[in-house]
Amino acid sequence: MTQTVDLNADMGESYGAWEMGDDAALLDIVTSANVACGFHAGDWDVMAATMKVATQKGVGIGAHPGFPDLHGFGRQRMNIASDSLQNLVRYQLGAAQAMAKSSGGTIRHLKLHGALANMSSENEAMAKACYEAALNIAPDITIMVLAGTAQQRAASALGCKVACEIFADRAYNDDATLVDRALPGAVVHDPDEAGRRMAEMVREGAIITESGKRIKTRIDTICLHGDTPTAVRIASEVRRALQEGGVTLAQFEGQPV
Repeated sequence: MTQTVDLNADMGESYGAWEMGDDAALLDIVTSANVACGFHAGDWDVMAATMKVATQKGVGIGAHPGFPDLHGFGRQRMNIASDSLQNLVRYQLGAAQAMAKSSGGTIRHLKLHGALANMSSENEAMAKACYEAALNIAPDITIMVLAGTAQQRAASALGCKVACEIFADRAYNDDATLVDRALPGAVVHDPDEAGRRMAEMVREGAIITESGKRIKTRIDTICLHGDTPTAVRIASEVRRALQEGGVTLAQFEGQPV
């Protein structure tokens, strides 16, 4: 049976006159887009413009909420009470739903960003609080989770639709969490390396960590970060490597795990 995998990218991260990434080029390559909701990056105009182009190109749209941290691009850890954290997620998802509707599209999935995602990959209760908040206003939404982490366990416990994600441009720890960006080798910049890694992981059905450990997992989607300098080249090479290996690229169909 032919294996099908989704290719997603974080985007919509420009702000006003300041531009981040080449979203237009990425939208010609990926099958799903995670659009920043204005708290860690992006603004109302950027959201609307990104979603409009995604809709025109048949790319699935996801809300990408993060901490209120424009200065740190959502990568600074914050301690926010659970009730407030849930409102933070609802607020951003609601904005994304409105912008998608105005652009002729819909929000298919939700994916946490940056430090919010990293903390939720370590803390099941935190992940569950975020996902419950999203499902409260969008019961049929697919939750995109960092495969093999507390995010996946939280979504599994909720019985919701899930897309299990691995990263093309990030290195892994042995517990399936991402290597801290402050450490050497945490971010993969070489397109050839990214393509080779993804083809190997999809073929083996496993996350391959920095130490060489294999963590068996379901792989529904592969992510790359739109803010990295080689993002478009990485996306192209990952797509090429997967297709060369017999993998079909298409939007995921969320399924419980």
